[in-house]
Amino acid sequence: MLHLRLIVPAGRTDEVTDLLARTVGTTHLVVLAGAARDPAGDVITCDVAREAGDEVLAALRERGIDQCGAITVEDIDLSLSTRAARAEEDAPGEGADAVLWEQLRGVTHEESTLTVTYVAFLALATMLAACGVVLDNAVLIVGAMAVGPEFGPLAGVCTALVQRAPRLVWRSLYALIAGFALAMILTVGFSYLMDQMGLFSFHQVEADRPNTSFIWQPDPMSFVVAFLAGIAGTLSLTSAKSGALVGVAISVTTVPAAANAAVAFLYRDYGQTWGSSKQLLLNLLGIVVAGTLTLLAQRYFWARQRRRAGRQA
Repeated sequence: MLHLRLIVPAGRTDEVTDLLARTVGTTHLVVLAGAARDPAGDVITCDVAREAGDEVLAALRERGIDQCGAITVEDIDLSLSTRAARAEEDAPGEGADAVLWEQLRGVTHEESTLTVTYVAFLALATMLAACGVVLDNAVLIVGAMAVGPEFGPLAGVCTALVQRAPRLVWRSLYALIAGFALAMILTVGFSYLMDQMGLFSFHQVEADRPNTSFIWQPDPMSFVVAFLAGIAGTLSLTSAKSGALVGVAISVTTVPAAANAAVAFLYRDYGQTWGSSKQLLLNLLGIVVAGTLTLLAQRYFWARQRRRAGRQA
């Protein structure tokens, strides 16, 4: 269940309460007349089944409540109520499968911004992966993949493409491209420092590395794995079950590929640099294609669910 808290101008309270009362899956409606001070108005709260949440939010925004008042949404971890259980049963579909487009847009907008923290995490992940590829240590590679924050901008690109928001597409692409460029430049500097300290060497980079050689040797399976990971990552963002996102992070070799490209570039091994760059691009492309197709399929599925519910009503 979701908990909605609205601030509504006093003259529009009846309009909003009528809307909420008519919406299938809504319950626990409360009106606090004159309780809001900034902005001034009435406070309306209610609980909504997750599968009906997107419809309610879209209707409220169509009426401009987010402009003249406020809309706040919170997840309810536990609700002991017969009415809440009935609301969930009445709402079409399953809550775990529901997509809250407003929430998804907000999350991807926040995570697809080029910030100091985002660049720091990506650079640290790339440096950690650089240690992993030089030492041929798969454990370090997995750790670096888990630290990398690049799925946020990738999800932002997918969401923006589906919702036809070109500004968010460019914003996400800028965060993705600029973030990786800065991380790789910093990793080149880090590798040079490690080389001067005698911790990295040309011979280590050129030696056989059976545990990490896949990083600069892309093949069709690279795209397949990225495609599957993109589906899983998108589902974890849009559904109520988000535990799979860590698994997605450690299944795609984006950060290790960027790290190996940076280290190989330092030692002028342009063959490895190009191979790693192709691996990086293949993985990014696979995730974007899979994420976009998954969101399109979910939108189509929920549109059919709403039409079916409308016919039954």
